[in-house]
Amino acid sequence: MASILLSSCSSLSYTTSKSQLFNNSTSNQPTNNCIQRFRPICASQNNNHFTHKQKDRFTGIKECMLSVALAVGLITGVQTAGFPSIANAVTPAISDLSVLISGPPIKDPEALLRYALPIDNKAIREVQKPLEDITESLKVSGVKALDSVERNLKQASRALKHGKSMIIAGLAESKKDHAIELLGKLEVGMEELQKIAEDRKRDAVAPKQKELLQYVGGVEEDMVDGFPYEVPEEYQNMPLLKGRATVDMKVKVKDNPNLEECVFRIVLDGYNAPLTAGNFVDLVERHFYDGMEIQRADGFVVQTGDPEGPAEGFIDPSTEKTRTIPLEIMVEGEKAPVYGATLEDIGLYKAQTKLPFNAFGTMAMAREEFENNSASSQVFWLLKESELTPSNANILDGRYAVFGYVTQNEDFLADLKVGDVIDSIQVVSGLDNLANPSYKINKIAG
Repeated sequence: MASILLSSCSSLSYTTSKSQLFNNSTSNQPTNNCIQRFRPICASQNNNHFTHKQKDRFTGIKECMLSVALAVGLITGVQTAGFPSIANAVTPAISDLSVLISGPPIKDPEALLRYALPIDNKAIREVQKPLEDITESLKVSGVKALDSVERNLKQASRALKHGKSMIIAGLAESKKDHAIELLGKLEVGMEELQKIAEDRKRDAVAPKQKELLQYVGGVEEDMVDGFPYEVPEEYQNMPLLKGRATVDMKVKVKDNPNLEECVFRIVLDGYNAPLTAGNFVDLVERHFYDGMEIQRADGFVVQTGDPEGPAEGFIDPSTEKTRTIPLEIMVEGEKAPVYGATLEDIGLYKAQTKLPFNAFGTMAMAREEFENNSASSQVFWLLKESELTPSNANILDGRYAVFGYVTQNEDFLADLKVGDVIDSIQVVSGLDNLANPSYKINKIAG
């Protein structure tokens, strides 16, 4: 199985041999897409992804990882012996977006996806940020949080009022009518949220906030006019996801007293990882993952994608060789991804990635530890404690290609174990964004 993590203090490698795999299980509140077997779970337990016992298990790993991160300069940015250096490498300038989203790390997958859209419209971001900040405001206990919510809302309302013309000017012409309709719904929704806050209905705030942010995200998506850059020529004939796609992954759970089956919704981001996301969608359409077991579940990651037999990746029937894709990292402030190199390799120690390992359920490609371009079919989802690694300054960002986030039922990833079976993965939207689908070519050839 491909190596995925650089986290061992002794050797800077995290092996994934089957003998080292062990099961883990936590309890979370059930949702409509996850069938639980026995007792109901209290909502308050949802606040923690791991039990105290599991936290103890992670103490050593956490300390080790942070020590390694400090040692190699990932937090401080200081050049460390043993790592390549490029004399002319320059850390990208801080963008307007970076200033707008400064503050606590963003851990909500849908917020990360909104901020990762390839747009440059400060007016809509100034509406978005205070609405996103409501999440932090709600961390204050009791109805006191509603005072902060009202301030957030007033800020967003002012930004929308003063920036509406700039927002409309930034829309793609073919999507303008749809976006204007969403802006109207946003204005009405903010008035409704204002009334909720005034009536001190704390429990009604978060659902309305989510609704408003969906409108904002829809407007931002309507600002994207086509695919924003050219993929390098050597990769242009490979499967490419030129946009976004959504898939549902249904997993049957074995021998788990809390969970029977679960459907995980995953949004794949081809704007920032077209090769990686395109490769995955192409494999999904081949039903490559259907019936495959979860092969690693150690409380730190969940991993699958290693087929039966000696091969560790997807064997393309048209070539009878393993199909591999290059490492693909999009850096904040850049127009196109970096290919074939980690950010350390090119000296960008402080660079922020557009798709960071911030969210619980961040999805990325596994690869061989010392071969950047060895990814094929093995994928993993990070089970990340918020304090485990600092945002955009950890030992994963810039080393592994993130290409999506689990946006529904992500907490249940922690309940999966080795041997649980992926019943199916299906594309539910965005398949038309897949260019060069090799699965179709093979079907025609057959």
